[in-house]
Amino acid sequence: MGKVRVRYVCQQCGADSGRWFGRCVACGEWNTCVEEQTSPEAKQTRRAGEWVKANPPQPITEVVGGREDRIETAIGEFDRTLGGGIVPGMAALVGGDPGIGKSTLLLQGVAQLAFSGMKTLYVSAEESPRQTRMRAQRIGALSDELYLISESNLDLICGYIEEMQPVAVVVDSVQTIFSPDLQSAPGSVAQVRESSAKLVALGKRTGTSIFLIGHVTKEGTVAGPRVLEHIVDTVLYLEGEQHGAFRILRAAKNRFGSTNEIGIFEMCDRGMVEVDNPSQVFLPEREADREGTAIVCTIEGTRPILVEVQALVSRSNFGYPQRVATGFDARRMAILIAVLEKRSGLQLGAEDIFLNVAGGLRIDEPAVDLGVAMAMASSFRSRQMSRDTVVIGEVGLGGEVRAVSQIERRMAEARKLGFTQCVAAKTNLSGTRIPDGLSLIGVQDVDAAQDVVFS
Repeated sequence: MGKVRVRYVCQQCGADSGRWFGRCVACGEWNTCVEEQTSPEAKQTRRAGEWVKANPPQPITEVVGGREDRIETAIGEFDRTLGGGIVPGMAALVGGDPGIGKSTLLLQGVAQLAFSGMKTLYVSAEESPRQTRMRAQRIGALSDELYLISESNLDLICGYIEEMQPVAVVVDSVQTIFSPDLQSAPGSVAQVRESSAKLVALGKRTGTSIFLIGHVTKEGTVAGPRVLEHIVDTVLYLEGEQHGAFRILRAAKNRFGSTNEIGIFEMCDRGMVEVDNPSQVFLPEREADREGTAIVCTIEGTRPILVEVQALVSRSNFGYPQRVATGFDARRMAILIAVLEKRSGLQLGAEDIFLNVAGGLRIDEPAVDLGVAMAMASSFRSRQMSRDTVVIGEVGLGGEVRAVSQIERRMAEARKLGFTQCVAAKTNLSGTRIPDGLSLIGVQDVDAAQDVVFS
């Protein structure tokens, strides 16, 4: 065996160098250099014409096409995010914060396939088989067709997959898998890159769908080299407040479907439960009108969701007023406060302002600007808004209310839940079909919006 070779690799982008570096020349990040030891590989050199042409080039018109047959897991929100189900041979990377429910969701998914008589494999490299069985028993995922191994050796895992030929495999997690051919520790850039590439190639060759669970960094991205997201077909992120009950499964990349679809789940004792009607979940009981609240409609993926925005404006007892936002961008809230002060004359400079999106959902769509502004104005002026009114619109720096997209879908969702009035931009009135029983009131600026909602 040859001499061990030492190289230095960037943890962020995977670029390597023959010597240590403080700043990566590829991505420009500092302090991302790690040392790796690899075994030399035998170089194979061939002259031109000696390669075996197993797959010669062919015209694209002669390539056999057709729609891929998808396998449904019976978890509608999960299948929706994937684009309609699992494609045989696909490779998916699932990321999220620790304890958010990644392992639980994928264990439920492969269990549903096992209940349909399909052989599945769950590779647990972080937990013992007993611990995984306890979770499976709690969420009702016990099946004779669901196989479980606790292994972190890449060669052994690939051997089990080739021998069993399962329909789907879950690897929990890819950062704990190691290849004996590499000298570096599990979780290093080389190990993560080698393990992922080998598992993805094996899945393509055997038709087995591979699901890789990945840890995330402090910035919320999957730990490891960026090439990890490039070699897989689908990248899913499970988001949500750790102390909240609701989770959102979002697709950041999907070669077999749209990235505009999301899945909404509720974490409970039985595992991840689908949320069929998110608007009813995120909306509290509307028994009485309350000041400082506004109902807005946001688009998550392709589905409209009605949520309640709560604002509390009170006189500050300190020299510097507080600005606290939960579930909403604090910088965007500061812009809306400045607009209300400059364009509407509301003296908010000496007020403590607290903003909260009910239900633990995070919204960042510009279409909720008008609702946030009306909630703050309602609390400051101690004026109540009607509980049957939905506020939709983007607010510009001049105080004007701008039109938003998909206004008809938003109104249809509001009417379905019993709302009778919708306040939106005046430019949204032209050519818009208004549902029966719902009145659409167009406003031009935030002053006009206050006159309508507080009348």
